[in-house]
Amino acid sequence: MDRIYARASVSISDLKKNPSRIINEAEGSPVAILNHNKPSAYIIPAEAFEALMEKFEDYELSRLVKAREDEPTVKVSLNAL
Repeated sequence: MDRIYARASVSISDLKKNPSRIINEAEGSPVAILNHNKPSAYIIPAEAFEALMEKFEDYELSRLVKAREDEPTVKVSLNAL
């Protein structure tokens, strides 16, 4: 059985009937969309998606910093900037 990462779930058929109702009833929480009782997608609020993307960008930047931490540094004075 597949793990579902949401407190609420709905079939694709029910989602097609009234997507606005599903989104409103979720009250800002993720909703798992099921196809033959297996998760095929998740609906999350735009605000949550945007926050997730920011965290992903932060993660990617931290990986870049980690990869470059052993590179030589160049001293620069504030006046040179």
